Amino acid sequence: MARGHQKLQSQQKNAKKQAEMKKAKGHDQKTAAKAALVFTCLVCKSQMPDPKTFKQHFESKHPKCPMPPELEDVEA
Repeated sequence: MARGHQKLQSQQKNAKKQAEMKKAKGHDQKTAAKAALVFTCLVCKSQMPDPKTFKQHFESKHPKCPMPPELEDVEA
């Protein structure tokens, strides 16, 4: 078992190794998926990745609400 200075060196080496592995790994899928959700429903605040999906959601979930102007020219 390492003691004193040797222990500190080992911890620093391990921290550096862990940081390099994390950097090499890049970003995780959850963060990337969250960044891709750019359209937010004005009624229920759910998020969609593209305008086509957003329009389909709006037509099926909120048929009585008026269509937002940014969705009127989108083909579903």
